[in-house]
Order: sequence, then C-alpha cells, then structure tokens
Amino acid sequence: MKKLKVGVLGAGHLGKIHLRLLEESEFYDLVGFYDSDKKTANELAKKEGYLAFEAIEDLLSEVEVVDVVTPTPFHHEMAIHCLKAKKHIFIEKPITQTVVQAEEIVQLAKENNLKGQVGHVERFNPAFKAIKEHIDSPMFIETHRLAEFNPRGTDVPVILDLMIHDIDIILSVVNSPVVNVSGSGVSVISETPDIANARIEFENGCVANLTASRISLKNMRKTRFFQKEAYISVDFLTKQVEVVKMKDAPKEPEEFDLILQNAEGVKKQIYFEPPTIEESNAILEELNTFAKAIQKNTEPIVTLDHATEALRVAHQVIACFK
Repeated sequence: MKKLKVGVLGAGHLGKIHLRLLEESEFYDLVGFYDSDKKTANELAKKEGYLAFEAIEDLLSEVEVVDVVTPTPFHHEMAIHCLKAKKHIFIEKPITQTVVQAEEIVQLAKENNLKGQVGHVERFNPAFKAIKEHIDSPMFIETHRLAEFNPRGTDVPVILDLMIHDIDIILSVVNSPVVNVSGSGVSVISETPDIANARIEFENGCVANLTASRISLKNMRKTRFFQKEAYISVDFLTKQVEVVKMKDAPKEPEEFDLILQNAEGVKKQIYFEPPTIEESNAILEELNTFAKAIQKNTEPIVTLDHATEALRVAHQVIACFK
C-alpha cells in the first residue's frame, strides 16, 4: 500500500520524537510540521531538514493524516480544525481537556467518516502486550505511576498527565461498566493536584486502586492484577512481567513443587509462566497501527471513544477533589 502523507502539529519535546519516528516509518510520508513558535520551527527545520509550514491551512492542504502533538489545551481546537478539513487525526493523550470537547471530536469524526486514534502509548508497551491475553476477569487492580517533577505537563492535573494512562489500561481489560469513583489529591507545587489516589469500582465487583504522583524522588510505573488463581505484575518502566498462577496440585508432587493448602484442605500448586516479551518502540507502533487502520478501514486500537471514556473517568476523579 502507498504511504500516507502525514503532517505534525506541535514541535515540542514529544513532537520532535513523533517527527523522527514518522520519518522512519514505512507507512508514512512525512510532509512537514507546523508550530506557532516560529523561532523554534525555523531552528528545527534547519537542523533536521523538516519542512516547516507557515500556516496550519498550508499543511492541511498537503496531507491525509495529521498528528496533533500540541499542549493539551490546544488539542480540541486543532482536532476540530483538522476534521473539518477532512483529515484523519492522531492526538496525543489526553484527547482533550473536557469530556464535552472530546465528544464533539468523536461526533465530527463520525459525521465525516474519518478515523482517529489517541496516544495512550502504554497499550503498546511490550510488557503489557505480552501479558494482555493472560488478564482474565481481574477483580482487584493496583497501579502506581510515580514521576520526578518536570514542569512539562503541569498545565493539567496529575490525573490527566499521568493517571489517565492507567485509567485507559484498566478500562481496556475490565469488561464492565464503572459504577463508582472516589479519590483525593494534593497540590504541592503546581496549581493543580500533583499527587492523587483514586478508587474505581465496576459493576462486576472489580475494584481498581490507582496512585499517581509527579513529585516523587524516583520513577515507578507498575500495575498488579489479581484474578482467579493468578497474580500478574507489569512494570511498564522496565518492561518486565511476573505471572504467578495456581492449579490443582498433583497427587504426587515433585521435590521442588510449590504447594499450598487452604483451610478446607484443598491443595494448589503455584507455578510461574513468564511470557515472551518482544522489544519494540511503542510510539512508532501506535503510529503504524493507526496507518494500518486507515489503509485497511479497520478500527484503531485506541479509538476516540476509548479515550473519551478514559477522560470521563479521569474527570470523575478530579471532581472528588472539589
């Protein structure tokens, strides 16, 4: 299939990464980028050889797909602009600042028969991809996403900056409606909460406990899933996985078999089942899968609807702080 002509809106830290990966991709033909900071745009164009457009309209006239990597407050405006120009859109997470804005994007994309994907990159983390098929009806989930302070991203609460990654992951594996959300948060250095904890309860009885902080002394991105006869731990940072399962104990256990016996006398054997983790670049993969969805007319892995639901739950957490 022919490559898709793509342009990038926003050439900040993440925008530069997207530009480099889109240029490497076998699915895209990178046309150029637009950034409102002319000095930054000209310097980047001179250094890397990318074509810097003077106006968004000029870029839109030359591409089929737009990669929106602007700061979150501009996602809605940029996405609407692109959709009205009949362009498919990839938007960095969170999809927008408000649910109403996100729903407007979803509706406009559907009306124009255009595809959209949102950059919930942890869906493409090699560790999560390796373990996803092992996750079956989890009943308790615990996440910790801690980061050292970085002024970049503090234009939104830590829930929209960090916790939303885990909200999206949880919603993707728990096949049940959310029935209750509670949370608490504290603003330490920013105008919005820098550390927060949330509890999400689902109709099927599953409970998720989430902690996110952007003022920690060390980085951590771990999620643990507890389900019938299995414990699964995913380290999104180191891309490592632990899978501990149980099965009925053999009548004649071998010397080194790990056997547990409960109060009723039932014996279970504990065993480890580490999956094969295939190394990959998660950002490049999410961009490439979006191209395939456009070319094959299939549903993107992280749809605009998925991202809107994650944002909806995130705002339910934020509402608990007021």
